[in-house]
Amino acid sequence: MSALSWRHHTLIQALLSRGPIKEDDFRSIFSHVSGKSSGTQKQQQQLFNEYLRKINAELNYVQFELRACRNQYDGNVYYGVVNSVSDDQSKLGTKYTVPQITFYKSIVEAIIQDAEATGSISNIDALNTRLETQSQGGAVQIPPALKNFSLSQKEKTLEQLAKDQWLCSTAEGKIGLGVRSFLDLRSWFRSNEVPACEVCNEAAVKAELCPNEACNVRLHQYCLQKKFSQQRIEKVCPGCGTKWPGFISKSESVEEDDLPHVTSQNLQHSESSTRKRSRRAHLEADADVIGSSSCQTVSGLSDTKRMTRRSARLSAS
Repeated sequence: MSALSWRHHTLIQALLSRGPIKEDDFRSIFSHVSGKSSGTQKQQQQLFNEYLRKINAELNYVQFELRACRNQYDGNVYYGVVNSVSDDQSKLGTKYTVPQITFYKSIVEAIIQDAEATGSISNIDALNTRLETQSQGGAVQIPPALKNFSLSQKEKTLEQLAKDQWLCSTAEGKIGLGVRSFLDLRSWFRSNEVPACEVCNEAAVKAELCPNEACNVRLHQYCLQKKFSQQRIEKVCPGCGTKWPGFISKSESVEEDDLPHVTSQNLQHSESSTRKRSRRAHLEADADVIGSSSCQTVSGLSDTKRMTRRSARLSAS
């Protein structure tokens, strides 16, 4: 296999220095770097895929991957370089402290446990997330480093995590997952059975829920638009057949070739995963999130109960 050229290096450096980049911006960089602005759309796509395949073949030797994901809050596709392996050695690359990492983990947990799939929690709830850990015997433990983690330190950590795109501020002013989290936690979402979108099979952190409370189907807003934009398609839940309210008209639909770009961007064999429709009472996890400008690993999230919409309402009543 031939070595990467300066063009490949430039694309890698752009992602490492800037962080996740929107698809349009990344393709613009690619066009300038490759010098190939002519040809049919199909030829351009083949060249683009070939560049990324070659980059990933080389990055694989150092356990990194150039990956694409869709930001579930704005529907845009982003590209970034992520660490493809979780191990103790990766923790050495972090710029966050142990309390900050634990704080981030607790926020991710709180967001994905939301039974209404709003994909966010309030700033107050984020600051009040519990940081204790659970030992193998079941006893709750609070490491000394966490006991001294003050409210002002949490606020500064929230700002830093948002700046580094691990978290984000939603349009409603709440705390949501950043695009880096969607890039890095894809495999973790699947292995921990975070409910997936019925259309794209990606984790439905922020999604629309089936109006039938007994049904577990979730659809991303952009997947909902794509699926129901065709006039001949019946606007019903793909799982239970319940009529889906407020469907999007064809004039408001997204381009039909948007989603294939995302699912093909691993540029190696994509993971074939079977949608698991049942919800478990406990979230089994072995995750520890380590943040850095170009490296993120996940292991060691504590067992927490995943609430369905029905159980959430019963507990609130």
